[in-house]
Amino acid sequence: MRANIKRNEQRRVVVVGGGLGGLKMVSSLRDTDYQVVLVDKNNYNQFPPLIYQVASAGLEPSNISFPFRRLFQGWKNFFFRMAEVEHIDTEEKAIRTSIGTIHYDDLVLAAGATTNFFGNKNIEASALPMKSVSEAMRLRNTILQNLERAETEDNEACRQALMNIAIVGGGPSGVEIAGALAEMKRTILPRDYPDLDTSCMRIYLINAAPRLLGAMAEKSSREAEKALKELGVEIMAGCMVTDYVDHELILKDGNHLPVETVIWVSGIRANHIDGIPADSIGRGGRIITDRFNRVKGMENVYAIGDQCLIEGDKAYPQGHPQLAQVAMQQAENLAMNLKRQDKNEQEHPFSYRNLGTMATIGRKKAVVEIGRLKFGGFFAWLLWLVVHLRSILGVRNKTIVFLNWMWSYFNYKQSLRLILKAKR
Repeated sequence: MRANIKRNEQRRVVVVGGGLGGLKMVSSLRDTDYQVVLVDKNNYNQFPPLIYQVASAGLEPSNISFPFRRLFQGWKNFFFRMAEVEHIDTEEKAIRTSIGTIHYDDLVLAAGATTNFFGNKNIEASALPMKSVSEAMRLRNTILQNLERAETEDNEACRQALMNIAIVGGGPSGVEIAGALAEMKRTILPRDYPDLDTSCMRIYLINAAPRLLGAMAEKSSREAEKALKELGVEIMAGCMVTDYVDHELILKDGNHLPVETVIWVSGIRANHIDGIPADSIGRGGRIITDRFNRVKGMENVYAIGDQCLIEGDKAYPQGHPQLAQVAMQQAENLAMNLKRQDKNEQEHPFSYRNLGTMATIGRKKAVVEIGRLKFGGFFAWLLWLVVHLRSILGVRNKTIVFLNWMWSYFNYKQSLRLILKAKR
């Protein structure tokens, strides 16, 4: 099978992965003489920072997703292929995919990361990750199905397990989904399930580290913890999960937690692609590159974003944080360097500009860090809303998300709590 992309005299740049980094890479090469090919297993881009709102029935999947072919309509010399990359052949300068072979002059790996279960097969089989829109939909269905089952369950212990939710991981994703579910418990479930005592629902946030939001300052951690406790979230800090057996979460201290819904946001691991030398793979499965994002031991192959581990940056000796801003800045710098190569100009090494970090905890509650400025509360929440609204693709999506947020702010009467499952 062939991918049916006509070869011409143009330099062909193949980008694997249409996430925020890959998309920035492609858009940075617009209006150039390059032939750009984007390869992704989905036909749409998704906005990861708001995936938790899909999981908690705050937004629909289409609100934070945008089809590539609609996005690139009218672009010259651009091709999209929906496929999974299976192998890189550096001798032929080609990638083998599920739809055939695609040749490249320059290959950019931006396939991101997936959930890291740290080798625990029981947790991998039963816990619910939250890295993609499809995973968020599965999580939403599970939460709603368990509530439906709890309403008709006669056994008190089984009913309580169905109403318990354990979130493993105290980073931004864990904090945000915990806050969203706690608000759902307080404001929505009593109306939707009048025959169910939803006050018995327990939301556990389990974190192996001693404090939440470990990448942020202690002040932000304390503020986030305080806000979550006010919402009724039970925080279990310094607590490690070791297994999940017979619908019970097993903790390192020997305690067992009966829970039917386990949300796993404890860590990530770079997506693997065959053909990369073993000594080019670093911690967390990340691909080792130099400061120009060139993959160690490979020619004309680059890696950016969550998949990449840059060596030689003294400011980040353990690698840059796996954040959207890092991926987008690496993509922009790499695109400029490819243009500089054509002009025989000196390339610039990547240098990360930290634009700040933020996390939302719930309605009118968030924490923001911009340089030395650290604050929380209502204004932090407003800033979080503005920053994320601006980043969503498509005017229609921006409008719908804004209206959804405003509607929820005033009355919490959304009608998005649908159990939608595709039949086999």
